[in-house]
Amino acid sequence: MKIANQVALVTGANRGLGRHFAQQLLERGATKVYAAARRPESIDLPGVEPIRLDITDPASIEAAAARATDVTLLVNNAGIFTGSSLLTGDPADIRADLDTNFWGTLGMSRAFAPVLKANGGGAIANVLSAMSWFSAEGANVYSVSKSAAWALTNGLRLELAAQHTRVAGIMLGVVDTEFSAWYDASPKGDPADVVRAALDGFEAGQVEILADEWSAYVKSTLAGDPRDFYTAVA
Repeated sequence: MKIANQVALVTGANRGLGRHFAQQLLERGATKVYAAARRPESIDLPGVEPIRLDITDPASIEAAAARATDVTLLVNNAGIFTGSSLLTGDPADIRADLDTNFWGTLGMSRAFAPVLKANGGGAIANVLSAMSWFSAEGANVYSVSKSAAWALTNGLRLELAAQHTRVAGIMLGVVDTEFSAWYDASPKGDPADVVRAALDGFEAGQVEILADEWSAYVKSTLAGDPRDFYTAVA
């Protein structure tokens, strides 16, 4: 799918990766980009159409789907990181990660699947993480939520194939945005570069897009002994 002439909706588009996705979609010729956020007044990107959306609220999702009936490309970008521990963390924080990163993505996909079908099939691009494939101290709950979102992406790809809706997963490492302000252990990727690589992969027809070197490295280790990976990154 070429982005030119598509109508896109990007969740979490008021800052960080989401804002870069919305901007670069416009630059690549999308005819309309819905920039979704809980507070649409916080969106300052010229050329987009702000839309109110809380992906943890089913009523908000349904309202967005009822308004944006011309969407042909859904970018599920919104996510959270609570930093909670699996064993000692507040269960409410653990649920919050899953409510946004898994259930929110599923809710958006279910609501917009009929919209995409009515518009010829279209596509869904889910912003995932290399942490779909490994865990790290301080980010284990996030890893669980992104692993679930990765499995969700693979399942949606199968279930939506009959209506000709393409489903792609975008894998990436740590990117230099407010979302990763807590992390300072290694250099962070440039968000503009990561989004550019993600959209290049999407336009090239890839269904699992490795948007940076770290995600490509992690993917290359999956067939090996997990002990080797965790020793290498320790």
